[in-house]
Amino acid sequence: MRHILLTIGLLGSITLPTVAQTTDISTSTVYACVDLTDDAQRLECYDSAVGRLKAAEETGEVVTVTREQVENVKRDTFGFSMPSLPKLTMPKFGNGDKDTTLKEVQIPIKKVDETLRGRFLIYLDNGQIWEQIDDKRVYYSSRRGAEMALIKKASFGSYMMKMDDGVMFRVKRVQ
Repeated sequence: MRHILLTIGLLGSITLPTVAQTTDISTSTVYACVDLTDDAQRLECYDSAVGRLKAAEETGEVVTVTREQVENVKRDTFGFSMPSLPKLTMPKFGNGDKDTTLKEVQIPIKKVDETLRGRFLIYLDNGQIWEQIDDKRVYYSSRRGAEMALIKKASFGSYMMKMDDGVMFRVKRVQ
């Protein structure tokens, strides 16, 4: 839950400035200065654009986010519906028309519990908790344990998981 609130806070702080601003504060205003041919005008343009960008960053209206930070957010939110998340990962990150949607993750397993219905709750090292939702028979030895979970997006918004080299079974993320 803490990860979700942190992520929502991060996304809110990134998307709010574009709605609240009356003047355009973005890198595009800095890049527009390159087209000016007069040196004095170009310098004045750069000073003005960089000054507005710096002021907005100092007040927290604009937040700089690296590709690594975006990928970490995508990985941490894998399995949850985050409608605003794709807006962060569009072509701005140098991928052009490539689909940047995360289709699978591989995360170490912290522990595995079996429910009364014979299904599994899988606790991952990053704090995520996934629950088996199908009746597929999954072979798991509590003595031997499991080290790694591979979780893949499946059809109709569902997810499939495989522990180590076992069989794939349907899961949903509960935390």
